[in-house]
Amino acid sequence: MDRMDETSKRILEPYQYLLQLPGIWLGVEWDDPQRGKHDGTYEGTQYFKCRHPRGGSFIRPNKANFGVDFLTAVKDRYGLKEQDVQNGTKNTLVLGKKTVELIGMDSIAEQQSQLNLLVDISVRECAVSHAGQKEEISRTCGNIRHINLSKNLLSSWDTVTDIASQVPNLETLNISENKMKFPSTSISVCNVFSKLKILALNQTEITWTEVLVCARGWPAVEELYLTSNNITVLERPDNVLQTLKLLDLSDNQLLDGNQLHQIAHLPRLEQLILRNTGISSIHFPDSEFGHKTKMFPSLKRLAINDNKISQWSSINELEKLPSLRSLQCHNNPLMDTEKNPETLRQLIIAKISQLEVLNKSEILPAERKGAELDYRKIFGKEWLAAGGNWNPERNKPSEEFRAAHPRYAALCLKYGAPEEGELKGQQPLTLKNQLLTLTIKCPDKPEQKPVEKKLPESMTIQRVKGLLYRLLKIPGSELKLSYESSKLAGKEVELDNDLKPLQFYSIENGDCVLVRW
Repeated sequence: MDRMDETSKRILEPYQYLLQLPGIWLGVEWDDPQRGKHDGTYEGTQYFKCRHPRGGSFIRPNKANFGVDFLTAVKDRYGLKEQDVQNGTKNTLVLGKKTVELIGMDSIAEQQSQLNLLVDISVRECAVSHAGQKEEISRTCGNIRHINLSKNLLSSWDTVTDIASQVPNLETLNISENKMKFPSTSISVCNVFSKLKILALNQTEITWTEVLVCARGWPAVEELYLTSNNITVLERPDNVLQTLKLLDLSDNQLLDGNQLHQIAHLPRLEQLILRNTGISSIHFPDSEFGHKTKMFPSLKRLAINDNKISQWSSINELEKLPSLRSLQCHNNPLMDTEKNPETLRQLIIAKISQLEVLNKSEILPAERKGAELDYRKIFGKEWLAAGGNWNPERNKPSEEFRAAHPRYAALCLKYGAPEEGELKGQQPLTLKNQLLTLTIKCPDKPEQKPVEKKLPESMTIQRVKGLLYRLLKIPGSELKLSYESSKLAGKEVELDNDLKPLQFYSIENGDCVLVRW
């Protein structure tokens, strides 16, 4: 929806002369700058300013849309339609796509009483620009709890307040995609948003400073969506946003990862979405490895996908978060360090002990156990070279090793240090293991189609089970694996040791793994 720039809503008398055409012209700035032609300048004189150097145009007044009031938009989408019929007037009420005939309701007041039943209203892209007559909204549809006002012609936070002040039970408000002006200094706190729990301000050009100013009037807000607002710097919220449980800052290019420290002490924050924020590292300087940070005390779900994180040290830092249970981290340079995505997944699981969901896929106990056992073995030689030892009195790995593998000591306590036999003939992690092309079948589930999968021959049975839990979406039951050789038809060999790799059983390309549960 294209809107007038605030400075271009005036009728600019000089245009009729400077453009050398009769009549009045208006200066406008388009939401989509590709529709514009200039920055508000004509023949060397700037009549209005644009955010984009080619986002402005001059148009005739009859081409401009100055919008409608909120209630008009509601009635157009949900409200009153009167059609003259041969024997009188037929009144209808439109609820969504359904039209209901109102029999015997001759007065507007009776029809409006039906609008008062509406709880959830969407007037997205309805050209709403102002609240309308005072108290008219509360009289007509005062029971609203959820409003979608996205992509309209709202130009200031005051207009939003005027509308919300007539909706006493407002819980959800979406005003995304409105280019608005927000107060940047202190405002008088009122009870307009006292019950508001969910607020979306995506693509509104709000700054973080303005968020903190306005947040004084959001005493109960729990979810706040602020995507695509060019927010680069954060400030610590003092006595505001203390009820916040979800914060979405996606598509804002933050100055650096240290900006997160400013919001790290929100006491109830459970979900933080930082997709495409440009961060390259995460660090919690208040705690050593092996200890939990006091930052983000309630954070359970974190999304850092589509960023610039390239070092494992940032993943190690996430182990410090005391409540973290779910992580999304795909599309970071770090994800390209391993050619096998399964290996990458296992490393992350082993590094973050309390993680239950990774990239929207549940981590089952069997997968975690396999990942941790493999991690302990994969880095066993490095542990020995760094000063590790089977004798507890002589076990003194270097500080460098402990920084790179902060959970290694805990894994050795949990499963025991890797035995010397486990480390013999071990390939370095950086070498590409030979892949086996195997067919996965479920003989007791004929409706389950066979799946072809390429797996490293060094992959343990435990890790294969973890993969199959997710691949086949099997509930948490015990898996029993066996395989049939392509060379020995009809002979089935049980894969009975979770700690052994596939190559231990002489599995070859073209063999078939049988899955039962």
